[in-house]
Amino acid sequence: MANKEKKLIVIVGPTASGKSDLAVAIARRLGGEVVSADSRQVYRGLDIGSGKITKREMEGVKHHLLDVASPKRVFTVAQYQKLALKAIKDVQERDKLAILCGGTGLYLSAIIEGWQLPDVPPDDSLRQKLEELNLQDLFLKLQQLDSQRTKTIDKNNKHRLIRAIEIATFKGYIPLLIKKPLKWNILILGIKTNKEELKKLTLERLEKRIEEGMIEETKKLKESSIPSKRLEDFGLEYRWLNRYLEKKITFLEMKEGLYRDICHYAKRQMTWFKKIPNVHWVANDNETMQLVNNFLSN
Repeated sequence: MANKEKKLIVIVGPTASGKSDLAVAIARRLGGEVVSADSRQVYRGLDIGSGKITKREMEGVKHHLLDVASPKRVFTVAQYQKLALKAIKDVQERDKLAILCGGTGLYLSAIIEGWQLPDVPPDDSLRQKLEELNLQDLFLKLQQLDSQRTKTIDKNNKHRLIRAIEIATFKGYIPLLIKKPLKWNILILGIKTNKEELKKLTLERLEKRIEEGMIEETKKLKESSIPSKRLEDFGLEYRWLNRYLEKKITFLEMKEGLYRDICHYAKRQMTWFKKIPNVHWVANDNETMQLVNNFLSN
């Protein structure tokens, strides 16, 4: 029997590359469970737009960290890390293979590298004020509080900027990131992709999700009192679909803009993943399973 105790398989890759399918295939073959690492799939109701795996696609494999948060409230990296580590340990203690799979680099690195994140509670009053500011003003405000943090933060991510300002305001500074690597054996698998093929898959996936009701899903979120600003924060699909539903852009403008942004996002994902050490980039099932079997047998 494969040795699964204190072992973790991590699957990374850009959006539309087939991460979820690979995770399910490995889990079915070797008795595993999947822990999601996606910053939007944690939210209830963000299903089609976030590309959340369906019950049918799970093929009976248990998935963790899906639908654990309300879309009306911000879910932090620290909250994710705490729940994900608990889920992974639970899987391991039941002699199952833990598979961490997702496309949110921040979530993945927080687990793999054992980030020691500051325990700063949300400040709803401050967040409401910061929500009124644009990206440039938020970046400048953070620069005034902690210029070092502005060198590493994504200046186009409003949620990350607000959280950084929140931490800096609470502590008076943003603490240096301390890493305490996990005492687990970790195999990191990265899915090799062809740029042109990935663009084709991205477009096909986008059209399929529109047909499946992605627009109706966003409309339902708006009707459930999720404000436009919150939908903008979710980015990509929900940002563009919200603008379309508010008649600020045409259907074609929505589709073209969304496709362009997804492609840009995939590039940013790969930039992050390439900085993660010891990733084994795989191109086919045989190569993948050989790595997995060798990993589990040692």
